[in-house]
Amino acid sequence: MGREIGSTQYTRAQRTAYRLELRRNLDLFESYLDTASFVAEGTIGVELEMNLVDGEQQPALTAVEVLADLDEDYVHEIGRFNVEVNLPVTHPTGTGLRDLEDELASRIDRADAAARVHGSRIVPIGHLPTITQDLLAGSQWRAPGARYDALDQIVLEARGEEIHLRIDGEGRGLDMLFDSISPESACTSMQLHLQVAPEMFAAAWNASQAIAGPQVALAANSPFLLGKRLWHETRIPAFVQSLDTRPPEYAEQGVRPRVWFGERWITSMFDLFEENVRMFPALIPETRTMAEEPLLTEGAAPRLHELMLHNGTVWRWNRPIYDPGTDAPHLRLENRLLPAGPTSLDMAANAAFFYGLVHSLLQERRPLWSRMSFAQAEDAFLACARWGLEARITWPRLGRVRVADLLVHHLIPQAVDGLRDLGADEAVVSRYEEVLLGRARSGRNGARWQIDTVGSLELHGATRPEALAEMTRLYAEGVRSGAPVHDWPKSAHRR
Repeated sequence: MGREIGSTQYTRAQRTAYRLELRRNLDLFESYLDTASFVAEGTIGVELEMNLVDGEQQPALTAVEVLADLDEDYVHEIGRFNVEVNLPVTHPTGTGLRDLEDELASRIDRADAAARVHGSRIVPIGHLPTITQDLLAGSQWRAPGARYDALDQIVLEARGEEIHLRIDGEGRGLDMLFDSISPESACTSMQLHLQVAPEMFAAAWNASQAIAGPQVALAANSPFLLGKRLWHETRIPAFVQSLDTRPPEYAEQGVRPRVWFGERWITSMFDLFEENVRMFPALIPETRTMAEEPLLTEGAAPRLHELMLHNGTVWRWNRPIYDPGTDAPHLRLENRLLPAGPTSLDMAANAAFFYGLVHSLLQERRPLWSRMSFAQAEDAFLACARWGLEARITWPRLGRVRVADLLVHHLIPQAVDGLRDLGADEAVVSRYEEVLLGRARSGRNGARWQIDTVGSLELHGATRPEALAEMTRLYAEGVRSGAPVHDWPKSAHRR
């Protein structure tokens, strides 16, 4: 879905042609995966989505103007108050992760400088707390681009009725209807990429799924949506429901949602592509002929236009990526469950945890995922999204355990060992170990800081909208301080 498309309306004949080409793509990919040589250097990469706010900490619809002043690494996201930046590919060895942190800080600063010219500022956060239902009505929230218009139309057409957000939280939680997929624009993330050899992809994906719960608990940064305190990582249910093409009856029948954790461990990358084709109808049925793109180019990997486009409309939390490249193809795992923010140091630490722990798990004689059911992994993911570092989950050999304790005594040390085995410099390893342990021991991730700060402001007389705006201002100050979120001030007063 990162590419532009040529139409927002498709005929039955076009849909039929797309289905036939999609199946042909899948057959070609299966044989190609078994015989081709892929680049497998273990490189890593990051995509970061950020929000724009005005002087009152309200969403600023200035993305078009801001992006006009930035280079091609910065692109639109679906919201007109969002921007996305793609960072250069690097390696986790040596100073690679520290270089990633510096790049994050530099890219955020560059975007913020461009935003200031247009009366706005950049805030990297999972959900911008000051988003209102009024903003998400109509179409002013949406960035320009046919693919966003098409996605909005087609999701609603497939669903046949309005989007219904129902998320547990304070009071009666959130219960609102929307006539567009606009709540999806509230969900801003940091996506981690890991280049993987074909024979290692299944193990890397299984490992990523197994640790999804602790990973999201450690990084949770999205407790407020539309004025309500909900899950510690509300992005998870909000994203699922915003892009849900199923009417309630289909959900009751067990039809899978398009934002999907999955339902089983895999033995090959092909399993995921085959599931996508078998289980999900096409949302954007634009064939390579319509896109004027060849299936094959001389001496190059197959482009697989239909398969890649379809894969982009099934939003797995750990998504498989096939990239034909320019010289040689490669495969990537795209880890999509982390929120944006708070600081570049926090985000680099989150990346270090993921890359180090996945690497360590791949070295184990008895894989973690062979000792836990897939349902346990999904239950842990949802519990950790709901309760953050306060969640209790079931873990192999430990039974029922508080996730913060699991992180401090087992998973963070294992991630640190993985970083050392990858060849990361000791100073780099120590830097991120200190941040990760400090956060887990204190129980203060971004979500906890936001909840505590809003609570403190309300105790001092602020209304909820006032508290959210002031908390957003203080949050932005914390981001610019560069200090990890667990070291930010623990209380707040109204200005």
